Amino acid sequence: MGLRSLVYAFYERRLARKLAGKPVPQHVGVMCDGNRRWAREMGYVDPNDGHRVGAARVKELLAWCDQAGLSHVTLYLLATENLRRPAAELDPLVKIIEDLATELAEDGNPWRLRMVGVLDVLPAETAAALKAAQERTRGRTDGVEVNMAVGYGGRREIADAVRSLLHHHAAAGRTIEELAEILDVDHIAEHLYTRGQPDPDLVIRTSGEQRLSGFLLWQSAHSEFYFHDANWPDFRRIDFLRALRSYANRQRRFGA
Repeated sequence: MGLRSLVYAFYERRLARKLAGKPVPQHVGVMCDGNRRWAREMGYVDPNDGHRVGAARVKELLAWCDQAGLSHVTLYLLATENLRRPAAELDPLVKIIEDLATELAEDGNPWRLRMVGVLDVLPAETAAALKAAQERTRGRTDGVEVNMAVGYGGRREIADAVRSLLHHHAAAGRTIEELAEILDVDHIAEHLYTRGQPDPDLVIRTSGEQRLSGFLLWQSAHSEFYFHDANWPDFRRIDFLRALRSYANRQRRFGA
């Protein structure tokens, strides 16, 4: 191990110790951004080489989350807008996500998967594989619960939640006027893709971009944000710990 690696390992352990006893987010949203940019910078011709390295990084991230004591992680893997990419790029990316879900669902892994998004916009084989991965992990409780946002758009989620809410009340025999009299934010939250889960305390985005790009628009109303300059494949455990440190040092007021 070289000197630089020794210094890095020492600093990482020191940072982890300093986080002991500090507030830890229960739910972290991660925008795994910059895979294509990383591939270009590394000299790869195929941008999907960046996605493959990024997928491998996801499994490391989940182990870090388990070590830190988190309960939920939401990974932004494929936005609805990404579906407009050329087939030559989109098809391999979708297969990489499919393979990632299948790998995370393998026996011996502790994570429970939950697909959040519109799977019917994906190839039928991919949708089936994602659903199978979710079902295979249904009974797991030892690791973090992992929301895989695939075919996901924040505006679409809110529209779907309202649509589901209307159908629910119509089935109960209520009129639109009756629903309007009682409607509040909790009614909509009960129909989101992430219903039953805590809202994200912290949202991390890599690649230096500082925008939400439609990610968890409803749920992130009171989230803390951490923007990191490195592209996703270069995101290290020390960067994750720094994000947790930043979160721990903030005073959350929730608008009060």
